[in-house]
Amino acid sequence: MKDRFLRAARGERTDRPPVWMMRQAGRYLPEYRELREEYSFLEAISTPSVAAEISLQPYERFAPDGVVMYSDILTVLEPLGFSYHLESGVGPVVENPVESPADTHREHQPVAEELPYVGELLERLSAELGSEAAVLGFTGGPFTLSAYVCEGTPSRSFMAVRRLRAEHPEAFRRLLRAFTDVVVDYVTYQVESGADAIQLFDTYAGLLSPADYREFLLPLHREIVDAVDVPTIVFVRNVSGNLALLEETGADVVALDWTVDLEAAREELGDVAIQGNLDPALLYGDPETVRERTRAVVEAGGSEGHILNLGHGVDRNTPVENVEAFFEAAKDAA
Repeated sequence: MKDRFLRAARGERTDRPPVWMMRQAGRYLPEYRELREEYSFLEAISTPSVAAEISLQPYERFAPDGVVMYSDILTVLEPLGFSYHLESGVGPVVENPVESPADTHREHQPVAEELPYVGELLERLSAELGSEAAVLGFTGGPFTLSAYVCEGTPSRSFMAVRRLRAEHPEAFRRLLRAFTDVVVDYVTYQVESGADAIQLFDTYAGLLSPADYREFLLPLHREIVDAVDVPTIVFVRNVSGNLALLEETGADVVALDWTVDLEAAREELGDVAIQGNLDPALLYGDPETVRERTRAVVEAGGSEGHILNLGHGVDRNTPVENVEAFFEAAKDAA
């Protein structure tokens, strides 16, 4: 329920941890795959009635405490003039990537004008769910978005943006600044449209050294978090040992991947709420193992300020019965 989610995000004690899953609306559900036969991905996210139906599919099955809007972190590229599409087997492809420092001179168009379908989706979800579940908005973060537009396609190393930082630091700053400005506009618009909480996915910021994160990115994350008056969640992969940097963003909740020990994170983060962090691969085990490992995460997370989630998004081939086992174990913790 919404109240349980919001209280946990504020670090308060709850009867059990609220639960949702990153990528919970999507390809592991047969009803999603059936609906997608009628619509391309971009058609689905930009048609509010379709996106609302997809967002609510996991709620109808599992009744999570948070319902995340069906969208994509790259949607916010559009107000900055970037175009992208999805290629099967490849992922997102930016059609007009950054090819020189000159390409980093960007000013965004108003998000409400460029992405009205996002606002309508959130309004629909808020009206449908009321107090039953929190409506969760989200955005990509400045570094991750910059990484995509510099590389053009998904990458493990995202060397293009890291090279830009080394060779042209001012252009790197300029690109981060452009994305921060549009993200602030975007999250503000989401809250105005009904989002109860916002998750900032700067997933690949862990590729930066701690010194570079502190210099280039930390002030921008603070700015984004400070732009809204609802609970905020920050997620960066591969930051074990540097969680204090995420605490300094001022986010209400730090989302943790599965490589982080929850009890150690509690000690390092103090009063900051945490989210996570079951390894998504464990959802390929048998249902009883899923329940057992979920209960272990619940126990490690504690009863104050813990939002139960995976350590990253649910994989597309995950058996639905194991997702059900995850949610059942979460609710049995009450």
